[in-house]
Amino acid sequence: MQSLMEVEVKLSLKHSTDHHQLLTLLSAFYIKTLHQHNLFFDTPTSSLSSQHAFLRLQFLDKDTRCFISLKWKPTLINGVSRVEEDGEEVDPVMAKDCVENPLKLFDLESRVVKRIIEEFGVDSELGMLCLGGFENVREVYAWRGLKLVVDETKYEFGTKYEVECEDKDPEKVKRLLEEYLKENGIEYDYSEKSKFAVFRAGNSKLP
Repeated sequence: MQSLMEVEVKLSLKHSTDHHQLLTLLSAFYIKTLHQHNLFFDTPTSSLSSQHAFLRLQFLDKDTRCFISLKWKPTLINGVSRVEEDGEEVDPVMAKDCVENPLKLFDLESRVVKRIIEEFGVDSELGMLCLGGFENVREVYAWRGLKLVVDETKYEFGTKYEVECEDKDPEKVKRLLEEYLKENGIEYDYSEKSKFAVFRAGNSKLP
Protein backbone atom coordinates (compact mmCIF):
# COMPACT_ATOMS: atom_id res chain seq x y z
CA MET A 1 0.00 0.00 0.00
CA GLN A 2 1.00 3.63 -0.47
CA SER A 3 3.19 5.26 2.17
CA LEU A 4 5.83 7.95 2.46
CA MET A 5 8.76 8.56 4.74
CA GLU A 6 8.26 12.07 6.07
CA VAL A 7 11.60 13.67 6.97
CA GLU A 8 11.42 17.01 8.79
CA VAL A 9 13.65 19.37 10.72
CA LYS A 10 11.86 20.36 13.95
CA LEU A 11 13.19 23.16 16.12
CA SER A 12 11.37 24.27 19.27
CA LEU A 13 11.24 28.02 19.91
CA LYS A 14 11.80 28.78 23.58
CA HIS A 15 9.46 31.70 24.12
CA SER A 16 6.43 33.41 22.60
CA THR A 17 8.70 36.41 21.95
CA ASP A 18 10.95 34.21 19.79
CA HIS A 19 7.88 33.08 17.87
CA HIS A 20 6.72 36.66 17.33
CA GLN A 21 10.18 37.79 16.23
CA LEU A 22 10.49 34.95 13.71
CA LEU A 23 7.08 35.71 12.19
CA THR A 24 8.14 39.33 11.80
CA LEU A 25 11.43 38.38 10.14
CA LEU A 26 9.70 35.99 7.72
CA SER A 27 6.81 38.31 6.83
CA ALA A 28 8.23 39.07 3.38
CA PHE A 29 8.16 35.34 2.54
CA TYR A 30 4.58 34.68 3.75
CA ILE A 31 2.32 32.35 1.74
CA LYS A 32 -0.67 31.44 3.91
CA THR A 33 -2.02 30.58 7.35
CA LEU A 34 -3.62 27.23 8.16
CA HIS A 35 -5.90 26.68 11.15
CA GLN A 36 -5.70 22.99 11.99
CA HIS A 37 -7.78 20.97 14.46
CA ASN A 38 -6.15 17.61 15.13
CA LEU A 39 -8.02 14.71 16.73
CA PHE A 40 -6.61 11.25 17.44
CA PHE A 41 -8.12 7.78 17.68
CA ASP A 42 -7.21 4.36 19.04
CA THR A 43 -8.89 1.26 20.40
CA PRO A 44 -9.57 0.90 24.15
CA THR A 45 -6.64 -1.54 24.25
CA SER A 46 -4.28 0.89 22.48
CA SER A 47 -3.86 -1.31 19.41
CA LEU A 48 -2.17 1.47 17.43
CA SER A 49 -0.14 3.11 20.20
CA SER A 50 1.26 -0.26 21.22
CA GLN A 51 2.66 -0.55 17.68
CA HIS A 52 4.10 3.00 17.73
CA ALA A 53 1.36 4.28 15.42
CA PHE A 54 -1.46 6.79 15.57
CA LEU A 55 -4.56 7.68 13.56
CA ARG A 56 -5.43 11.35 13.07
CA LEU A 57 -8.29 13.37 11.65
CA GLN A 58 -7.16 16.87 10.75
CA PHE A 59 -9.84 19.48 10.08
CA LEU A 60 -9.01 22.60 8.05
CA ASP A 61 -10.74 25.75 6.76
CA LYS A 62 -13.32 25.93 9.57
CA ASP A 63 -13.97 22.18 9.29
CA THR A 64 -14.84 22.36 5.59
CA ARG A 65 -11.97 19.98 4.73
CA CYS A 66 -10.59 16.94 6.52
CA PHE A 67 -7.64 14.60 6.09
CA ILE A 68 -7.20 11.20 7.70
CA SER A 69 -3.62 10.14 8.38
CA LEU A 70 -1.85 7.11 9.75
CA LYS A 71 1.69 7.60 11.06
CA TRP A 72 3.99 4.95 12.47
CA LYS A 73 7.62 4.14 13.36
CA PRO A 74 8.47 7.70 14.44
CA THR A 75 11.98 8.79 15.40
CA LEU A 76 13.12 12.26 16.47
CA ILE A 77 16.89 12.62 16.88
CA ASN A 78 18.83 15.89 17.10
CA GLY A 79 15.93 17.86 15.67
CA VAL A 80 15.34 15.56 12.69
CA SER A 81 12.04 13.67 12.59
CA ARG A 82 11.40 10.59 10.47
CA VAL A 83 8.02 8.86 10.34
CA GLU A 84 6.14 6.60 7.93
CA GLU A 85 2.91 8.25 6.79
CA ASP A 86 -0.16 7.50 4.71
CA GLY A 87 -3.00 9.99 4.35
CA GLU A 88 -5.89 11.12 2.19
CA GLU A 89 -8.77 13.59 2.15
CA VAL A 90 -12.17 12.42 3.42
CA ASP A 91 -15.65 13.88 3.56
CA PRO A 92 -15.65 16.42 6.43
CA VAL A 93 -19.29 15.78 7.38
CA MET A 94 -18.65 12.05 7.71
CA ALA A 95 -15.45 12.80 9.62
CA LYS A 96 -17.41 14.93 12.09
CA ASP A 97 -19.72 11.98 12.66
CA CYS A 98 -16.64 9.89 13.48
CA VAL A 99 -15.70 12.32 16.24
CA GLU A 100 -19.14 11.84 17.81
CA ASN A 101 -19.13 8.08 17.20
CA PRO A 102 -15.62 6.73 16.49
CA LEU A 103 -16.99 3.39 15.26
CA LYS A 104 -18.15 5.27 12.14
CA LEU A 105 -14.48 5.39 11.11
CA PHE A 106 -15.05 1.89 9.76
CA ASP A 107 -17.75 3.27 7.45
CA LEU A 108 -15.33 5.63 5.70
CA GLU A 109 -14.23 4.65 2.21
CA SER A 110 -10.59 5.05 3.07
CA ARG A 111 -7.43 3.13 2.30
CA VAL A 112 -6.05 4.41 5.62
CA VAL A 113 -8.87 2.73 7.55
CA LYS A 114 -8.35 -0.40 5.47
CA ARG A 115 -4.70 -0.28 6.41
CA ILE A 116 -5.26 -0.10 10.18
CA ILE A 117 -7.51 -3.16 9.83
CA GLU A 118 -5.25 -5.23 7.59
CA GLU A 119 -1.79 -4.25 8.85
CA PHE A 120 -2.35 -3.18 12.46
CA GLY A 121 -5.08 -5.64 13.43
CA VAL A 122 -7.68 -3.03 14.39
CA ASP A 123 -11.14 -4.61 14.49
CA SER A 124 -14.47 -2.81 14.84
CA GLU A 125 -15.34 -5.26 17.62
CA LEU A 126 -12.52 -3.76 19.69
CA GLY A 127 -14.30 -0.42 19.61
CA MET A 128 -12.68 2.95 18.94
CA LEU A 129 -12.07 5.99 21.10
CA CYS A 130 -11.46 9.63 20.29
CA LEU A 131 -8.46 10.50 22.45
CA GLY A 132 -8.94 14.25 22.04
CA GLY A 133 -6.49 16.59 20.37
CA PHE A 134 -5.26 20.14 19.95
CA GLU A 135 -5.41 23.24 17.78
CA ASN A 136 -2.52 24.36 15.61
CA VAL A 137 -2.00 27.66 13.79
CA ARG A 138 0.49 27.09 10.97
CA GLU A 139 2.15 29.98 9.13
CA VAL A 140 3.66 28.89 5.79
CA TYR A 141 6.60 30.63 4.11
CA ALA A 142 8.70 30.29 0.94
CA TRP A 143 12.19 30.89 2.34
CA ARG A 144 15.47 30.33 0.49
CA GLY A 145 13.92 27.77 -1.82
CA LEU A 146 12.36 25.90 1.07
CA LYS A 147 8.81 25.53 2.38
CA LEU A 148 9.11 26.66 5.97
CA VAL A 149 6.30 26.39 8.54
CA VAL A 150 6.03 28.06 11.93
CA ASP A 151 3.56 26.46 14.33
CA GLU A 152 1.73 27.72 17.38
CA THR A 153 0.28 24.59 18.96
CA LYS A 154 -2.35 25.11 21.66
CA TYR A 155 -2.68 22.21 24.10
CA GLU A 156 -5.00 22.22 27.10
CA PHE A 157 -1.93 22.50 29.32
CA GLY A 158 0.07 25.12 27.42
CA THR A 159 1.31 26.42 24.09
CA LYS A 160 4.33 25.27 22.11
CA TYR A 161 6.08 27.08 19.24
CA GLU A 162 8.05 25.28 16.53
CA VAL A 163 9.65 25.91 13.18
CA GLU A 164 9.61 22.95 10.80
CA CYS A 165 10.83 22.15 7.31
CA GLU A 166 10.36 18.96 5.31
CA ASP A 167 13.31 18.17 3.01
CA LYS A 168 15.35 15.24 1.71
CA ASP A 169 18.53 16.84 3.08
CA PRO A 170 17.57 17.63 6.69
CA GLU A 171 21.12 18.25 7.93
CA LYS A 172 21.66 20.99 5.34
CA VAL A 173 18.29 22.58 6.20
CA LYS A 174 19.05 22.36 9.91
CA ARG A 175 22.35 24.21 9.43
CA LEU A 176 20.62 26.97 7.44
CA LEU A 177 17.87 27.36 10.02
CA GLU A 178 20.21 27.32 13.00
CA GLU A 179 22.45 29.98 11.42
CA TYR A 180 19.42 32.16 10.69
CA LEU A 181 17.99 31.84 14.20
CA LYS A 182 21.34 32.49 15.86
CA GLU A 183 22.05 35.53 13.64
CA ASN A 184 18.74 37.02 14.76
CA GLY A 185 19.03 36.17 18.44
CA ILE A 186 16.11 33.73 18.42
CA GLU A 187 16.38 31.10 21.15
CA TYR A 188 15.58 27.50 20.21
CA ASP A 189 16.20 23.86 21.06
CA TYR A 190 15.94 20.66 19.04
CA SER A 191 12.40 19.34 19.44
CA GLU A 192 12.42 16.21 21.59
CA LYS A 193 8.86 14.96 21.04
CA SER A 194 6.32 15.02 18.24
CA LYS A 195 3.14 17.03 18.76
CA PHE A 196 1.24 13.77 19.30
CA ALA A 197 3.75 12.61 21.92
CA VAL A 198 3.49 15.95 23.75
CA PHE A 199 -0.30 15.69 23.66
CA ARG A 200 -0.28 12.13 25.02
CA ALA A 201 2.20 12.99 27.75
CA GLY A 202 -0.13 15.78 28.89
CA ASN A 203 2.76 17.54 30.55
CA SER A 204 2.72 21.32 31.00
CA LYS A 205 6.53 21.28 30.86
CA LEU A 206 6.66 21.46 27.09
CA PRO A 207 9.83 20.10 25.42
